[in-house]
Amino acid sequence: MICDADVTSRSRAAVRSRAAVRSRAAAPALLLLGLLVALFPPSLCAADVAAVDSPGGVLRVTVAINGEGRVSYRVDRRGRAVVGDSRLGFILADAPKLERNFILVESTTQSRDSTWEQPWGERRFVRDRHNELRLRLRESKPPVPASAGRELTVVFRVFDDGLGFRYEFPEQAALRAVNITDELTEFALVDAATAWWIPAGEWNRYEYLYNTTRAAEVGQAHTPATFRTTDGLHVAVHEAALVDYSAMWLRRVEGTLFKATLSPAAQGARVKRSAPFVTPWRTLQIAERAAGLYMSDLILNLNEPNVLGDVSWVKPHKYVGIWWSLHLDTESWASGPRHGATTANARRYIDFAAANGFRSVLVEGWNRGWDADWFANGDSFSFTEPYPDFDLAVVADYARGKGVRLMGHHETSGFASHYEEQLGAALDLSARLGIEAIKTGYVADAGGAKFRDADGSFRFEWHDGQAMSRHHLLVVTEAAKRRIAINPHEPIKDTGLRRTYPNWVAREGARGMEYNAWGAPPNPPEHEANLFFTRMLSGPMDFTPGVLSLTGRNGQRFQSTIAKQLALYLVIYSPIQMAADLPENYARYPGPFQFIKDVPVDWQETLVLDGEIGDFVTVARKDRHSEDWYVGGVGDERPRTLSVALDFLEPGRRYRARLYRDGVTAHWDTDPHAILIEERYAMRGDRWQIPVAAGGGFAVRLEALP
Repeated sequence: MICDADVTSRSRAAVRSRAAVRSRAAAPALLLLGLLVALFPPSLCAADVAAVDSPGGVLRVTVAINGEGRVSYRVDRRGRAVVGDSRLGFILADAPKLERNFILVESTTQSRDSTWEQPWGERRFVRDRHNELRLRLRESKPPVPASAGRELTVVFRVFDDGLGFRYEFPEQAALRAVNITDELTEFALVDAATAWWIPAGEWNRYEYLYNTTRAAEVGQAHTPATFRTTDGLHVAVHEAALVDYSAMWLRRVEGTLFKATLSPAAQGARVKRSAPFVTPWRTLQIAERAAGLYMSDLILNLNEPNVLGDVSWVKPHKYVGIWWSLHLDTESWASGPRHGATTANARRYIDFAAANGFRSVLVEGWNRGWDADWFANGDSFSFTEPYPDFDLAVVADYARGKGVRLMGHHETSGFASHYEEQLGAALDLSARLGIEAIKTGYVADAGGAKFRDADGSFRFEWHDGQAMSRHHLLVVTEAAKRRIAINPHEPIKDTGLRRTYPNWVAREGARGMEYNAWGAPPNPPEHEANLFFTRMLSGPMDFTPGVLSLTGRNGQRFQSTIAKQLALYLVIYSPIQMAADLPENYARYPGPFQFIKDVPVDWQETLVLDGEIGDFVTVARKDRHSEDWYVGGVGDERPRTLSVALDFLEPGRRYRARLYRDGVTAHWDTDPHAILIEERYAMRGDRWQIPVAAGGGFAVRLEALP
């Protein structure tokens, strides 16, 4: 029996009080004993009931139940506490909460060590090596007679680089309908830490610049949220396999104690399910170096295997499109004299794609509905009717004749049920036209996802609530039936479901390139080095890189060099990558444009060579379809020199390297287009020192020689 503090703030204060009492050497023993008894009544004494180590003995998870039947867990790394006692449980809308009076009915463990193959991804083969602890819990005395014998299962999977845990609600007479008001799940970080986070529950979904604060200054955050303790340990909190459930936000309670809170619902409980079901996994990725967070495959491993069968029809590729001109406001989504999506303009982009090896062309603004107040309503959109100056069938035929596909675009303005009403017809049309991928959009303020119920009334949901979780999966599964990939913007966050549904190829879910066109301010130099260790821990992002002009609307200047725009194809991973700039701008910069044409989007292996959150990152990726390697790096607002050790190259083999790096005078503000393109030879063991300008970066192609 371990008499430890309960995980509430009351007992945490008691721990501090106990320490203060013990430090008073002159305090009489009886007084001390009396205070301890008062502070820790028997009901608060917790007993460890189960534990599980990671396969390599790096992590240990211990589960305890105190005298009140409250269940908690804690995490140690190499014998040192990382997460202190953190409670588990639920608040229910129509029944007593699931928190107290639990006893352990059964505890089982099992191990797994397997390797599985991704159809596309950052690496071809993924190892899943973990130990699992399964705890069957039952209420020993029900809060009310009707809830007698309620059961809950908690499952922990522990890897050497982190862990996931989830709740399972078994089929049971005492709890059939499960209406969850909120979770009681906690993450009690032991050490003081720096945090990188964006706010949750605010107006702009996920599209914020990252805050860098003390962990004790975090408010309510989206996940992934990343922490670095004072002794350099890195911890990222997120979730995996978000299916038919509300997304988890992370709310700070006090100090470094954080609590899971669920994205709200328009009406009633935040999650409404019927048992049996499982919740998403709550995840902790833990690494000594920041690079280790990104190298972890934990999120993918906690998702179910591919359920779609043969997905060879999902084609990783690069694309161009009628998009950047719309953000520059030189062309419009709406019809009229500035309409961008015309037959003639689409043909021009198709010709450009065919001439430069791009697989598809995105055309935004092709369909009726953009002339109305689409942001406010969304009910004007048709997903099958083009504008009169855009002959969809003719354009699709023209593209096919050039060996190019169209990429579909369905902007919903967040009116999810309006899109669902047309979804079958819209996807059927796309399939007939040979469209392989569709970019969907949900432009609406957070909390403004719109649903029309059967009685005609409207309700407004959060972009990451249960209703939208269901909606996105409906779109993905219906698209899969037509062999179409989906790339949502203004999406629900990524939680690794690309493993289960490999046609969910990418999504936005962060501040992308368009903010450089009109954002106030534009993305700062450290933005991508922040994204890499935060947003990118969740999965691919359609960042739309490669704007070589470096100029936004009304001459707004990017805080980026041209070399950094190339580096983004390696740093910000996606199996579909856009060459986002205008064709005429690529004609102005043929040297850098060559790298955009050359760089692959599908990888055999990925290695993070070095990096610090918000400062810099260097990453190496091996092409899945050749023996070539590519290396990219980005910095922040300070010039620096990045060291690149080529220890990953094949021993004894020579490589022809083409290096694109910042020129001597390069600086995002004063000389952003200064670039040096160098050729050299390389072998394993070489170490390069590459200068990176303020707002800069570099990209390298290492072509394997025979």
